[in-house]
Amino acid sequence: MYSQINESISRYVSFSKEELDIFNSLVEYKKVPKKTMMLHEGEMCNFEAFVIKGCVRKYYIDTNGFEVILQFAIENAWLSDISFSIYETRPSQVYIETLEDCEFFTFTPESKEALFEKAPRFERAYRILMQRNLAVTQNRLFHNISQTATEKYLEFLESYPTIPQRVAQHYIASYLGISAEFLSKVRTKLAKQ
Repeated sequence: MYSQINESISRYVSFSKEELDIFNSLVEYKKVPKKTMMLHEGEMCNFEAFVIKGCVRKYYIDTNGFEVILQFAIENAWLSDISFSIYETRPSQVYIETLEDCEFFTFTPESKEALFEKAPRFERAYRILMQRNLAVTQNRLFHNISQTATEKYLEFLESYPTIPQRVAQHYIASYLGISAEFLSKVRTKLAKQ
């Protein structure tokens, strides 16, 4: 049952069986149906989730009332609102919604702290995860500024090859920072090439 999350966390640090047993004892398994709001803007986010199965989106509503997708989380991805609720203990500015029936392993801030106390090497693994997440976020910001819509879409397809079959086109457009109509033109142009 825990092999998927154990493989994911062990990519960065090697753990003993005893450490992984502690880790597994502190995660909670959850099944969440499609179209469930796991977090609303203004709420405190009290979880970090590892996606076992399914697809989730994290987004905010901009000043014009448009949804802006910040993240798609699919199998083997980690998901939370770490920036506000977890570390700064401020209400979230984002929404988290399941787009498919999902299965997760979740932590609370308390269970994560208990993990760090009982198996301190997990702090290193989480630090590496956070560094990788920061690098991905910075890359995305850079590419959003410097790339054309076509380049952004092609890079998206390379990074997330299964997402176009799993989510609506307007969600992908939102993630790329373009309109659904413009994305449709990009896709038509690419299909002709």
